[in-house]
Amino acid sequence: MRVVVQRVKNATCHVDGKLTGKCDNGFMILVGFTLTDTEAELKLLAKKVAGLRVFNDENMKMNKSLKDINGTILSISQFTLYADAKHGNRPSFTEALPGDKAKVLYDKFNNILRTEYNLHVEEGIFGADMKVQFLNDGPVTIILDSKEL
Repeated sequence: MRVVVQRVKNATCHVDGKLTGKCDNGFMILVGFTLTDTEAELKLLAKKVAGLRVFNDENMKMNKSLKDINGTILSISQFTLYADAKHGNRPSFTEALPGDKAKVLYDKFNNILRTEYNLHVEEGIFGADMKVQFLNDGPVTIILDSKEL
């Protein structure tokens, strides 16, 4: 499982011109799954996302978590996090979990963030052609991979 966490001032997701999710002062996360992912990876990365201390404290040090600042999350499914472009210029996605199975994990991951960490999470629409806009704050971008934690 891979999650790209971006600290944002704001973020929005639109599908067919309609707003599907947004966040203000928090994280815009891209979430992707591979063939071997289980619920263990969901729990591990949800804990990591919830606990990341990348927001400034009163001394301008990154020392506060999302909960500390009352921030929100915009979660976007992103199978292309498992793109393999080693051979040629057209990426392969054979390591990405198929959509029906990935959607189950994506929904569970977002629900873990909501229920176990009491975070406000909004979403795009899984599998849709999403238009995502965000204002990266810092910029701060953290890449989390369950295989490396």
